[in-house]
Amino acid sequence: MIINNSLPINDGFSMPAEFGRHRATILIWPVRPGSWTYNAKYAQQAFSFMANELSKHETVYLLTNKRDFEDVKERFATNNNIKVLQIESDDSWARDTAPTFLKNVSGELRAVNWQFNAWGGSFDGLYDDYENDNRLAGEFCRQINVDYYDATPFVLEGGSIHSDGEGTIITTEACLLSEGRNPKLSKDEITQKLINYLGAKKVIWLPNGIYNDETNEHVDNVCAFIAPAEVVLAWTDDKNNPQYALSKACLDVLENSTDARGRKFTVHKLPIPKKTVCITQFDLDGFVFEAGEAERVVGERLAASYVNFYFANDIILLPQFGGENQDSDKLALDIISKLCPNREVVPVDAINLIVGGGNIHCVTQQIPE
Repeated sequence: MIINNSLPINDGFSMPAEFGRHRATILIWPVRPGSWTYNAKYAQQAFSFMANELSKHETVYLLTNKRDFEDVKERFATNNNIKVLQIESDDSWARDTAPTFLKNVSGELRAVNWQFNAWGGSFDGLYDDYENDNRLAGEFCRQINVDYYDATPFVLEGGSIHSDGEGTIITTEACLLSEGRNPKLSKDEITQKLINYLGAKKVIWLPNGIYNDETNEHVDNVCAFIAPAEVVLAWTDDKNNPQYALSKACLDVLENSTDARGRKFTVHKLPIPKKTVCITQFDLDGFVFEAGEAERVVGERLAASYVNFYFANDIILLPQFGGENQDSDKLALDIISKLCPNREVVPVDAINLIVGGGNIHCVTQQIPE
């Protein structure tokens, strides 16, 4: 049921932290040839690995188009914890197109349906036809029978927000103040939208995200909560790297802010890959772009970051980029393992995700327990 006559904050609903317990994770089966190379062969291998790992700890809802529904059902037929649902989509970025889920103190579940316009609509969106993606959140809620608030026409993607589960939201100015989202709203008005629909008390505005992030610098690629008042921040010590100034500006904000409960932030620096991850000729040869779709070029710098990990029940899925970044991969694995000692950190070969423009967090969406 669509809830149009109230707001989550008035009904006592708020967005839990991702590091809390989950009922399930949403994934969307990758097929789009302009995002996933070589008929999505390699991306489907990565998604299969993630789905199977996640299913050991929580239910996985795997969404797929009608064309692929029977094939995907057959692929996962022996795994009873992977539920394949037929819901049409334009791409596989579940973080940005699936609902944002909320809870109240009694544990009742509701969701929010945001407006989706492919990260910028006619101003700087990444593809022209996104109607299936825009309808996906409402259709998913109907299929699993969860009531949802309709926040449209407010444009927001799930990757642009993180919650500590205790009233604090972090986001980036680069994204939510971009011309392609809600240009008629002021920063204060957008802040109030986040408070109303996420049941929040305070919004921390970081200035930037990861350099060359085509989502206009989503927060989930640069900074993430690992506990209340405790975050990891993508970092480099190389002042010649364009990421340095962006991360330093975020650090300055975090060090001079308090959360909704008045606590100072503990900030852990998580180095970005030492070797810049770029589109190769092999990658480019595997894409098939359609009219109106943002194309890629050889040598294009990709927004690779280890902060784009995903919390699930008892585990963390952590991106790994391989090749010349094996040492960086190991360092990230060591840091996250020490920061989250009660979880198994599962390394995921993410190179075939990042070529599509996103990463592990971008293709997952949690449903809280």
